[in-house]
Amino acid sequence: MRMDSLKHKFPFNHKNFFLKFLITLFFLGLAFRLFFCPSHISPILDSPFPDKVSLPQNPPPIPPQHVPEPPLVPETQDRAFPTDSDKCDYFSGDWVPNPLGPVYTDESCDLIETHQNCLKNGRPDREFLYWRWAPRDCDLPQFDPQRFLHMMRDKSWALIGDSISRNHVQSLLCILSKVEQPVLVYHDEEYKSKSWNFPSYNFSISVIWSPFLVEAAIFEDINGVSSSEVELRLDKLDSEWTDRYLNFDYVIFSTGKWFLKSAVYYENETIMGCHSCPKRNLTELGFNFAYRKALKFVMNFVVSSDHKGLIFFRTFTPDHFENGEWFSGGTCNRTKPIKEGEMEMKDLNKSLRDIELEEFRKAASKASRNGVNFKLLDFASLSQLRPDGHPGPYREFQPFAKGKNAKVQNDCLHWCLPGPIDSWNDIIMEMIVNDG
Repeated sequence: MRMDSLKHKFPFNHKNFFLKFLITLFFLGLAFRLFFCPSHISPILDSPFPDKVSLPQNPPPIPPQHVPEPPLVPETQDRAFPTDSDKCDYFSGDWVPNPLGPVYTDESCDLIETHQNCLKNGRPDREFLYWRWAPRDCDLPQFDPQRFLHMMRDKSWALIGDSISRNHVQSLLCILSKVEQPVLVYHDEEYKSKSWNFPSYNFSISVIWSPFLVEAAIFEDINGVSSSEVELRLDKLDSEWTDRYLNFDYVIFSTGKWFLKSAVYYENETIMGCHSCPKRNLTELGFNFAYRKALKFVMNFVVSSDHKGLIFFRTFTPDHFENGEWFSGGTCNRTKPIKEGEMEMKDLNKSLRDIELEEFRKAASKASRNGVNFKLLDFASLSQLRPDGHPGPYREFQPFAKGKNAKVQNDCLHWCLPGPIDSWNDIIMEMIVNDG
């Protein structure tokens, strides 16, 4: 009775019990195989740094993972390019093809002076426009005019020097005019010194004519023909720039070729000697003497000043007159860049460059001690590789209109716009971005 009663309360089935027992054994065996037997895992996961990765033909689906998105960076926020200015030599590299060509043309920019407007003057070839400078140690981004103007809001620039500085400022203005048209707010009587403003950014750029950087009396006509030797005061800086120097946040100094002119040198109101003055009974000191003395004076002023901005010294740019000089029928008819060693830098140019580099090194050491931000723009070598970038005969409008054998004056010193000089701005911007 008791057993019947228990069976009635707790029904028991031997077949069901046996089936459940087999199922339990099956799952225990499966678990043992999974945990203790070797598994076939993709070699991608075997090593964190596989030498060679072979993906399975039918990889299992990877469950979705949440990847946090990077923080948004406003367009107006400065973002440095991946170039490390301390590790990159911007001035050692090659000219490489640039299929995109220049960012402006003679038609889109009306700020190009006639003598550098090669395309408008009839230069027939175009290959010289399709190259860009590429340093060997790093990437050099193209100049970004919008970003530059944002960075320069409420700032001022000055390019101080000779006609190459004017050439350079036109290049910079033409690129910036793609964002906003600059407004001419000042010019001197001869239009050699000028200032422009970008109203939306309260940003100004000035070019100050001071070919020697020291005080000079120059006696020549509009065509550069001298009636007497230049008189140089090697102990007096040119007040054209010193009076305004502290007003600028960024300054680029340059000089060079003018020191090759015949000149008489003064110090303490006394004649010291001269360079190339055979008709005078004066000591021939040579241009090297004056150039070194002037640069030392200028750079000492810079590194001893209270200027808190960024100051550049730009090395001179070499000319490319071949088969003569500017006064003896020299020409520059090349149509593409050259490689290093293809054309030697002239001895006079080497001499100028050596003095510049020696004096800059001395000044840079003092600048570092005094907390002055003084940097070198060494464009001499990269410019040496661009004999194709000058106006040549196309400094004048249609120079061969009267025939191919017409006698013309060639310009193998200044640069066509657009042209190689535009790449200078790429380097300058990158140095500013990485400054500090």
